[in-house]
Amino acid sequence: MSQPLARVSLFLMAGVFALTCAFETPAFAQRPGRKQDDTPLGPQRPVIPPPAATPSGTISNSTQGIQPYQAPVQQAPTAAAPRSKEKPNPEDTIYVDLEYGRVVIKLHPELAPKTVARFKELVRQGFYDGLIFHRVIDGFMAQTGDPKGDGSGGSGQNQPAEFNGGRHTRGAVSMARASNINSADAQFFIVLADSPHLNGQYTYFGEVVEGMEFVDQIHKGDPNRNGSVPYPDHMLRVQVAADAAKTEKPQAQASAKPAAKAAKPN
Repeated sequence: MSQPLARVSLFLMAGVFALTCAFETPAFAQRPGRKQDDTPLGPQRPVIPPPAATPSGTISNSTQGIQPYQAPVQQAPTAAAPRSKEKPNPEDTIYVDLEYGRVVIKLHPELAPKTVARFKELVRQGFYDGLIFHRVIDGFMAQTGDPKGDGSGGSGQNQPAEFNGGRHTRGAVSMARASNINSADAQFFIVLADSPHLNGQYTYFGEVVEGMEFVDQIHKGDPNRNGSVPYPDHMLRVQVAADAAKTEKPQAQASAKPAAKAAKPN
């Protein structure tokens, strides 16, 4: 074979090999031990699009209206948004006792009836008692409800998405999920700062009406590890207010009786 023909033959073989590798690349690109559609369980900060290039080739953050995301400035915690002053329904009120104090959550069955019903069912089973806040991102949200404590656990019963008009403002309570919109189970999160990018993406089902200052004291996680908390706080006890009224009132009355007897003159 002449030298020019040999060169052409080698060139064609190299081209065929390159095309074969190009088609096979996706199979090798997948990371070991992780499915391609696998996503973290729970809400994520918004993905910031790269700045667009101007015709001159320079970078401009204002091109096409794209603005860089700026994390909320960490200042002294502000109060949650004003809540309605209507008398709370104890059947749709949740008490979450933390080391720092009691957090009161108002449920919204009118927005997410199936989610609220299942949440109260788990609460009454004592499912949430003692569970940790395993994922907490400062200025974003605090996530809990996983019996495994690593973000992979739940009750074993997924809930259908009930996306609604509830706003993910500070104090909002919403269900965590993976990429499948119907993958919510038992994990939920409390929003620490307004996060409008979550609206319509997660099932909002309640709001903190008292004790947000105690939520602010929950230990924060490492942002470089997706908010994983090395020394997490626990939910000491979680109760439906209607049930707590039946147990806490008799206990308070029983503890008051000895004091009353001691106060009687001889």
